[in-house]
Amino acid sequence: MLNSKLFTFISLAILANACDGNKNNTKDAFSIDTSNLKQVYELSESIDLKIKNDKSLTIDSVSYFFNDNKVGSVKQNESLHINFDNEKLGYRKVKAVVYSEGKAIETETNFTIASSIEPKLLKYKVLNTYPHDIKAYTQGLEFHNGILYEGTGNGAGNGTGTRDISSLRKTNYKTGEVTQKITLAAKYFGEGITILNDKVYQLTWRNNEGYIYDADTFEKLETFKYFKDMEGWGLTNDGKNLYMSEGSEKIYVLDPETLEEVDYINVYTKHAKIEALNELEWVEGKIWANVYGKDAIAIINLKGEIEAILNLSDLKNQVTQHPDIDVLNGIAYNPDTKTIFVTGKNWDKTFEIVVEE
Repeated sequence: MLNSKLFTFISLAILANACDGNKNNTKDAFSIDTSNLKQVYELSESIDLKIKNDKSLTIDSVSYFFNDNKVGSVKQNESLHINFDNEKLGYRKVKAVVYSEGKAIETETNFTIASSIEPKLLKYKVLNTYPHDIKAYTQGLEFHNGILYEGTGNGAGNGTGTRDISSLRKTNYKTGEVTQKITLAAKYFGEGITILNDKVYQLTWRNNEGYIYDADTFEKLETFKYFKDMEGWGLTNDGKNLYMSEGSEKIYVLDPETLEEVDYINVYTKHAKIEALNELEWVEGKIWANVYGKDAIAIINLKGEIEAILNLSDLKNQVTQHPDIDVLNGIAYNPDTKTIFVTGKNWDKTFEIVVEE
């Protein structure tokens, strides 16, 4: 009787250990086959996903996810083909859920989807040079009904008094005269502006809020909170939605009524993401963006691909040099003349340019 009980106990222990072993074997048995995968793909490319099954276990099906969004499922261990045409640019965490022997086992890898376009280097011609307020730390620039609107930031400067406090203003672009102006309290650092439906939208840098004004009177109509904790940098619109940058490679698409995010764009070249996107301007279906710290403008399509670069570094040499002068910042498209107006932070000139390929 004792021998029989001992035999049963040993048998159960062996069986339990075998089950645990099978469980562990199943957990470690699968991985995403990366033998033919790359770290960076172009938007025009595609990918085939398949599971590496070193222990030849039975696979019932596999589901695949990009950044936790399901992109497809296959029976057994068939290959899943994915075109990137409709994918957003940027990092992808690739997760596979393998269903095998009544269990769901997860395994992951990653890659990045980048642009398919080699950016063109554009040339430009200066048509006119106009005066600009040297105290204006330009953050946003936009034409509306033939008037140039400007949003500025603030700062103590270097003791020269050439920086003003944050403001929203209308200017006569030909003379540089400020014809209408309101200022923000010193604790608010003004950022990008845009005008939509006769309303001016203005961001602040680190206060996590923005303002809506009547475009004619500058009466403040509303104060709005950002849809998440973030910085405010650049702002533009396409006639329907707002486009907002916050210092990264991301441009958020916002509903102008609710100020909630409805979409986003990640901005990339063929090789890397482009961060520090600052002042934005909508120009004939493309987004033009200053890159903070660079005297250049990136021209971006709505997939986030940089199609062209406009190097304007020569312009900084044509303005008055002083201790508070800062980088190129400010892009305004004049639909009446179909020309571009550019300036910089504490520059004393605005340049009207046309672009040539």
